[in-house]
Amino acid sequence: MATAFAERERERRGLDELTVVTGGTRPADAVHDVVREAMREAGFDLSDRTPRAVSAAELEACDLVATMGCSTLDLDASVAVRDWALADPGEQPLERVREIRDEVEERVVALFDEIEQEAEANP
Repeated sequence: MATAFAERERERRGLDELTVVTGGTRPADAVHDVVREAMREAGFDLSDRTPRAVSAAELEACDLVATMGCSTLDLDASVAVRDWALADPGEQPLERVREIRDEVEERVVALFDEIEQEAEANP
């Protein structure tokens, strides 16, 4: 969910230089049906997405990492980490997944607002 919203925000804001890295430390085998449904309702087609593992090296190369709350990351202090402490939507009923989706969207938009503000302050 966060990746789809981040890709949308990057495009909306013209931040082509920003790279979105996605993955999990313990990824599922597939995007859960209930997540695909909730995201379809929000205008996103995740049918071609497959969860993937992300390595510590990939994360260490990032400026900022947002976790959903189920990670046990131990990253270098130079990497800003935001732990959003969200419930895993995979085993939730659709109504709860919609709530989680909306929370993810709000957090992604706020993060992109912050990124833009920082870029404007430090051109």
